Amino acid sequence: MDAFEVNKTAGAVLSALLVIFASKTLLDIGHREHKPAKPGWALPITEVAPTVPGQPVAKFEPSEVLALLPKASAEGGQDVFKRCLQCHTAEKGGPSRVGPNLWGIVGRGRAKTAGFPYSDAMKNHPGDWTFEELGKYLYDPKTDIPGNKMAFAGVKDKVELAELLVYLRKLADTPAPLPQ
Repeated sequence: MDAFEVNKTAGAVLSALLVIFASKTLLDIGHREHKPAKPGWALPITEVAPTVPGQPVAKFEPSEVLALLPKASAEGGQDVFKRCLQCHTAEKGGPSRVGPNLWGIVGRGRAKTAGFPYSDAMKNHPGDWTFEELGKYLYDPKTDIPGNKMAFAGVKDKVELAELLVYLRKLADTPAPLPQ
């Protein structure tokens, strides 16, 4: 076999491979992209269900959550708090991350963590973080204080919210008394 025959054979093999791979690539381009069966990383943030126009939006009633506080479980609240750990720390003297440290949050004034750059909306919102105020804010942060920087949809389940408030109460040297 001479060199010309070897070149023809190699050219035929390479052409066949080119046709096979090019057709597969063109088919992949032509068809839609398939979503993975399981996401590589799932964020523990719940999404807000879209509202249907004309359907009344459920209004948050703090009294319903405050009534659940005496029976709420701090351990359950600790599980709910895991969603917050991406942006907040909970240990005494802990650093601020994207959000401020939450040690002693119940009863503390708004925008009072030293060294944390609060949004103007939060700085201009007067008052302290009472159970009622924390409940309203954690239920829907964007509605309660429009313009704040917290990118969290909120805790819509009232039992989970009550458990979270009881857990936040424990994050203090002397926990605040439960409201009557």
